[in-house]
Amino acid sequence: MHSNESCNFFVPLLRPDLLLAAAYVYDAQYNRNIPFETSPQAVRLYYLYNHWITQAATYFFIFVDLSLAVFEEPAVYALPFLATALVEVLCLLVFFGRLVHFAKVTPRNVFWKDTKNICLMIVILMTLIDLIIYGALKISDINSVRWSRFLRPIFLINFAESRQIRRVFRSIRNTLPEITYVFLLFMFSVLMFSLMALKLFGHRNLQTMEGAPYFTNYLDIVFDMYVLVTTANSPDVMMPAFDFSWWYSLFFITYVVINTYLFMSVFLAVVYNNYRKHLKNEIRQLAYMKRHKMVEAFNILKVQEGTEFVIKEAQWKQLVRLVAPDISTSHRELLLRVSDEEQKGYVDKKSFVRLADLLNIQVIAVKIQSHPLERWLPRVYNSAGSLFVRRMVQHKGFVWAFDVIILINAIFIALDEENPLISYAEWVFLSLYLLEILLKLYTYEPRMFFAKTQFWNWFDTSIIIAALIATILNPVRLSSSASQYNSQQVLDIVFILRVLRLIRIVDSIQR
Repeated sequence: MHSNESCNFFVPLLRPDLLLAAAYVYDAQYNRNIPFETSPQAVRLYYLYNHWITQAATYFFIFVDLSLAVFEEPAVYALPFLATALVEVLCLLVFFGRLVHFAKVTPRNVFWKDTKNICLMIVILMTLIDLIIYGALKISDINSVRWSRFLRPIFLINFAESRQIRRVFRSIRNTLPEITYVFLLFMFSVLMFSLMALKLFGHRNLQTMEGAPYFTNYLDIVFDMYVLVTTANSPDVMMPAFDFSWWYSLFFITYVVINTYLFMSVFLAVVYNNYRKHLKNEIRQLAYMKRHKMVEAFNILKVQEGTEFVIKEAQWKQLVRLVAPDISTSHRELLLRVSDEEQKGYVDKKSFVRLADLLNIQVIAVKIQSHPLERWLPRVYNSAGSLFVRRMVQHKGFVWAFDVIILINAIFIALDEENPLISYAEWVFLSLYLLEILLKLYTYEPRMFFAKTQFWNWFDTSIIIAALIATILNPVRLSSSASQYNSQQVLDIVFILRVLRLIRIVDSIQR
């Protein structure tokens, strides 16, 4: 959950209608579709249910419950049964409490019609029964098996927080019918080609390299032809027929073209098209639910202004302050100016519906600062020569030039390390890399260059400095009385750092 929801424990003192409207906005912002009671007490419980602490606790106990399989018999580091049983009972109590909390939030008829809730209760009950039976048999020294372990992943899937996992399973389920049709057609093709292979080769007394009869059993032929689609037994499976007559290779070529290339391409196309279709439906449903939630929030806070219903600016600010308490005042004013472009003092329905999307947009406030050299040496930094250097560094050609240098360095890495020219070339490359960093620091403000979001700048600089230090230390270690093993370790470090430098090219590739 978003950190903005950390205030939800402290909202009960606010007006009930504002809390209810904020709950709808929360649901729209995070794409939740949980029907909940609209009474003040139920709304407060709903805030608590969606708080990041309660959700984190639920995920923690799900992780603990799934991890019990590592310590239950049979296990390498097995814990006593009593210890694992107590932990599992604690997890089940937490799951049951979470389910009861959910029942207090949602309408009763909705709760009992939801198969996820019924499934969770059945799994909890079956796990308790299995635990009691296993414990009784354990006390009686009778060997038994915990058959309810395979039910534990259901807790990960069926809780309301796991809607993304359920969405994946739903997409797979919706895609299966179309995939099944293609798979059946593919299997029909394999069966037909297997029958043709039996008629072509079954009565020619051919033998495999092991001396076994070749293509005389239909089921064995089906298996071999199916494996041939994966090319795992190619070309061994076709060699006896090819040795008898090379014309028979046309049969296998036709089979591979149709089943390996044609059907696999069709299969991939069907999977992609169906995934795309169901993804569009999911997005359409999410957009509809988001709009519905925002309309509900608007209807709660709306007032009439002339001939239309609107939300007053003061009411809007209270709502945004509740929904997103961590954003700055300037950010909140920016959202208001986007929602009320004409500054009428209120927000209409069309603009209010967009609030959930606006809250999901990450706004980064950048404080533009001048370069230290511009403050210390303004004449030199703003001179014609300095401006030329800065424009050159900011040009794409500068990045491309150093990408080419990195690729050339890769060629030198593959060459003989003992060659003195290669060793001298390494110093040339390191000098060029250091020059690149210095030119960038000269062009860009240092704090902006090493900002938290500038991963590649940090990575690039650290690799260059580490490689420089390792290269300087390498001759010292070689000339010292250290063992050859330690000297080789330094060489390995230098080699690894030089190779890691090539990762910088990834940032230049258009994704």
